[in-house]
Order: sequence, then structure tokens, then C-alpha cells
Amino acid sequence: MIGGDTTSTALHAALAGLAQRQRVTADNIANVNTPGFLAGRTDFETSLRGAVSSGQLPTISGGTTTRSLEPTNTNGNNVNLDAETVIATETGLRYQLALNALDGKYTSMRTALRTN
Repeated sequence: MIGGDTTSTALHAALAGLAQRQRVTADNIANVNTPGFLAGRTDFETSLRGAVSSGQLPTISGGTTTRSLEPTNTNGNNVNLDAETVIATETGLRYQLALNALDGKYTSMRTALRTN
């Protein structure tokens, strides 16, 4: 655990989960035309939210990835390229936001250490 507090650990856990979501989304997009391929979905928010709300330090992992049960097209594939593009964009923005928050936290820590 870098930073030693719940906020830093939660941000690191969010980054790990978002990175996993990005990998799964890229896999989905790469398999958009693969017959029988079912899109993957990554959930890390549920465990992160539960840990933070119960006062525990979150576990830094990629979360859980399951296969989507959304309807399939005629070849058994259920990847929706439009939806995957939105997920990829949203995930990238959330990742950048978490990085900015972590950077701000580290900047505050560096400033505090310099003034002592």
C-alpha cells in the first residue's frame, strides 16, 4: 500500500480495476466478429464500495470479470461495438481522473514533507 491510507489504497484499487476493464474492453473489440464470443464485463466497484463503506482498506485487484448475458446476434456473438467504444472512452476518462486525484494527494504529501 502506497500512501498508507484508505484514500490512496482506494485510488490504487480503482486504477487496477479500470486497467482490467480496459483490457477486457479491448479484448471485446478485438473479437467483435468472432462467432460465439461473449463480451466480458468487469466489476470492481461493488467490492471497492463495500470495503470503503465498511471502513476496511480496499483490496487492490482487477475485480471480477464475467461474460455478458446480453442477447447475441446470428453467429452467437454479443459484442456491440458502439457500447464497447463508449465503455472504453468512459474508462479512459475515469482512469485519468483517478490518476489526477492520486497525483494531487502525492503533491500534498510532498509539500507537507518539504515544509517540515
